[in-house]
Amino acid sequence: MNTATFAAGCFWGVEETFRRTEGVVETQVGYIGGQTESPDYKSVCSGNTGHAEAVEVIFDPARVTFEQLLDVFWKCHNPTQLNRQGPDFGTQYRTAIFTHDDEQLQSATESKQRLDESGQLGQPVATEIVSASIFHRAEEYHQQYIAKGGRSSCQI
Repeated sequence: MNTATFAAGCFWGVEETFRRTEGVVETQVGYIGGQTESPDYKSVCSGNTGHAEAVEVIFDPARVTFEQLLDVFWKCHNPTQLNRQGPDFGTQYRTAIFTHDDEQLQSATESKQRLDESGQLGQPVATEIVSASIFHRAEEYHQQYIAKGGRSSCQI
């Protein structure tokens, strides 16, 4: 199994999208990329911890590639919006790919460049690509929030 970590705004809908992706074995939502040792939802929402709401994806590379997960990532949010998605704004809602090795870094960089050069979004891609740091699992009530609520997508 391999791990991929993506930030694309509010983590509820993003997790559901990846959870439904063939070859994804497990997902969890949490916080990554900040400086606070033990972030929680309230502190991350303050915008003062530096963390992004993110989804950690455990996947079977024999069934889905990292490149295919990148395609899912690009389609599940607006990667041209800096520090916001829909009604949510702040650095905690930034678009980011947190890479776990050099291969992911190269794939993510090339994928972002292709998307940017395609012009299909009409604006530059704002997604940051950085090395993964410690992933802090979010509170239990955030895990599979969409599925637990009997919804098929996030309507917020």
